Order: sequence, then structure tokens, then C-alpha cells
Amino acid sequence: MNAPDGRERVWFALDVPTGAEARAWAGRLAGEVGGFKVGLELFVAEGPGFVRELVADGHRVFLDLKFHDIPATMAGAARAAGRLGAVLVNVHALAGGRALEAAAGAARDGAREAGVVPPRVLAVTVLTSHDAAELDALGVAGPPEGAVLRLARLAREAGIDGVVASAREARAIRTAWPDALIVTPGVRPAGGDAGDQARVLTPAEAVRAGADYLVVGRPIREAPDPVVAARAIAAEAASAAG
Repeated sequence: MNAPDGRERVWFALDVPTGAEARAWAGRLAGEVGGFKVGLELFVAEGPGFVRELVADGHRVFLDLKFHDIPATMAGAARAAGRLGAVLVNVHALAGGRALEAAAGAARDGAREAGVVPPRVLAVTVLTSHDAAELDALGVAGPPEGAVLRLARLAREAGIDGVVASAREARAIRTAWPDALIVTPGVRPAGGDAGDQARVLTPAEAVRAGADYLVVGRPIREAPDPVVAARAIAAEAASAAG
């Protein structure tokens, strides 16, 4: 995989409630970011047709639905997701190895059936809103990094292309899995508000740690000038990559 430039590394999170708002953001940031993340809120509101619309308009889409179910259901959902033309699709590693393997194969099969390029399938490891105390309450053993590495190993063995993980664990993942595609949410510019994220780094820190793509929402969306904010984050990522 060729190293992405600074702009290509930044994916804007379309975490808005309506298609109209999402279209406005996509139009405003087209050419300024590498792609757009469609998560649960927008997908439930607008459905798969909206993903197809973004793809038809030439946008790269990360379909962030974190499938987590039994293998047969995961496979069916992933096959349907693969048909939409998204570049990235994710599942949750906690679904287990059999479900991950079924989903990865089904997503690629769905894309081939639809005549589109198969997506890269990613496994969510530990949500960036979770800290050690919350993992302990959930019965997940060890500190976040240990849990992330165990789940990343499970994903790799299941034929998944990479992971969604905090930038704080990116370096350890890169060491253990050199060719993984690493996507990091919870990135905040220096001095930015962490919000509901527990394990965050700056864009430069994330790239230096080994992240390929950075998912950024509020730091761009809530900036006085979102285009300027997106360019600044892309420039910071590019400088770290250099």
C-alpha cells in the first residue's frame, strides 16, 4: 500500500442526523479530506441508498457500523455492505474469530457480485471511549493495550485487513502486524477538547505511532472555519509522515 499524503489520511466523520446535513458537509470538504465516515446515526436515518449516493458522487466512504453478531448474521450484513461500494467496512473483533472470518469473506464476495472494488475490512478492537476501569467493569482482562493486541491478533488470523484502534495502541499493533491497515478515531489537535474520548493523541502523534488514517469529526465540524481546520490537520499529519 502506498503511503497516503496528509489530506488522504484525514477522514471526516459524518456524525450528523440527516442526509441534508451530510451532503452539505461532503460538498464543503470534498477535496480537503480523504473520505467520509458514515456511522450508525446517519446510516439508520438515511439507509444504504445514501452510501451509494456518496460513492456515486465520487466520495470514498468508510462504513462504520461495527457489526457484532453470530457468524451467519455477520456474513449476511457484511455481504450487503460489500455491495455498496464503500472503501472501508468494519466489524467488531469481540464477535469472535469465526464471525470475523465469515464477515471478511462475505464482504469481498458481495463486492464482486455487485461489480465494485472489494472494501478493506477492519476489526474494531477497543472503543476509544473505554479506559482500563471500564474494560474491567466489562470483564475484559488487562489494560487497554493488552486487550487491543489480543483482538488484533484474532482479526489477523481471521483474514481481516486491519483494525480500528486508538492511536495510543497503534505503535504496538504496527510492531505485531506490520502490514495492517490502522485507522484511528479519537484524534484531537493539540489543545483540543477530548470530549467523550478516553485515549486520544494529536494527528502528528497518531501518524508517528503508525496510524494510516485518522477519523476526525468534532475538531473540524465545530471549528470556526472547518476547511481551515481540515487543512491544518492534514498538514500536521503530512509533516509527521515526512
